[in-house]
Amino acid sequence: MRKLPIAIMAAALLASAVPFSGAASAKDIKIGVLLGFTGPLESVTPMMGKSAEMAIKEVNDSHALLGGATVEAVRGDDTCTDAAAATAAATRLVTSDHVAAIVGGDCSGVTGAVLQAVARPNGVVMISPSATSPALSTAPDDGLFFRTAPSDARQGVVMAKVIMKRGYKTVALTYTNNDYGKGLADAFKAAFTKAGGKVTISVPHEDNKADYSAEVGTLASAGGKLLVVAGYVDKGGKGIIQGALDAGAFSKFYLPDGMYGDSLIKAIGKPLNGSFGDVPGIKSVGHTRFLAMAKKAGFDGTSSYTGESYDAAALILLSMEAAKSSKSADFKKKVMEVANGPGVKIYPGDLAKGLKLLAAGKKINYEGATGVHLVGPGEAAGSYRIYTIKNGKQVTDYYD
Repeated sequence: MRKLPIAIMAAALLASAVPFSGAASAKDIKIGVLLGFTGPLESVTPMMGKSAEMAIKEVNDSHALLGGATVEAVRGDDTCTDAAAATAAATRLVTSDHVAAIVGGDCSGVTGAVLQAVARPNGVVMISPSATSPALSTAPDDGLFFRTAPSDARQGVVMAKVIMKRGYKTVALTYTNNDYGKGLADAFKAAFTKAGGKVTISVPHEDNKADYSAEVGTLASAGGKLLVVAGYVDKGGKGIIQGALDAGAFSKFYLPDGMYGDSLIKAIGKPLNGSFGDVPGIKSVGHTRFLAMAKKAGFDGTSSYTGESYDAAALILLSMEAAKSSKSADFKKKVMEVANGPGVKIYPGDLAKGLKLLAAGKKINYEGATGVHLVGPGEAAGSYRIYTIKNGKQVTDYYD
């Protein structure tokens, strides 16, 4: 019995040897990177993951987060399309890996499922770099959900403007049969019709089919000078385009964000020359810096949603410093403030500067790689890069 006071004293001495500063005493913070590393965007998500992890490395190299905390990125595969698999992966991240927040998901349907089944019940912040369904704007989120990507309500308007500007007044439309595809198709059809255009037909398609001749036949019979394909670059969207070309049904295609990727050009080849589309993007100091950093890190920063992925991770970590806490319940209240300022502008490569300013009680305005400005329920206001495929490359025409 005489050993008990000694043990208690020893424990007290050990405890007093560790500096205490609340959540800032944590030396290992885990951040989930939940993206579709398999599935219809599997050629795109590796660059998204590397972008988020580049921001995390930048913070670790600074030793400036919460008094010297280190951050570990833990990947999870949401598959983009399988809600059960996505929620299982997210559950593992939260309950087994004990992540403090999640960068992700990527596709809208699985993101919504994870938000309701995992993030809200566990009080975990999610910042998606690429989930764009308008339905997410009004989804209950307890203040935990943000997006560095704009809603497709905005993209639909941009698509209509671009297509009308190119002189196309009648188009056929096909979309992947999920939350992303339907939301974008509805937004585009409404905007295009309002602008004086005509959508001859709107046809959903399923991913992972071997043959799309039935869908192509239906689209062709309705007519239209252009086929708008609101699908996925590695799945049904690609199949629809190949089927349309094989049948001679359409020769020009509009390719929104889900259809942006080098893998499509490699698969289809020269027949894609002259097709055009949009992808979130901006011409700015931050974007130029981000591209240089990505090149140095060995990946393609021009790929879809790479800048948005860097920004999602950076916002999480800067918000933690602003709140002096790695707990979602604390730092969720700081995300909008960090993103929108007012304060010192912070770009890629400036995360150490941003953390030190916040630690000193100063304000920042995180511009990031994509000119971050969050509106409404915490989603990006949105800027798009309009491009045309020329000689096998996506050549920028302008920004909207």
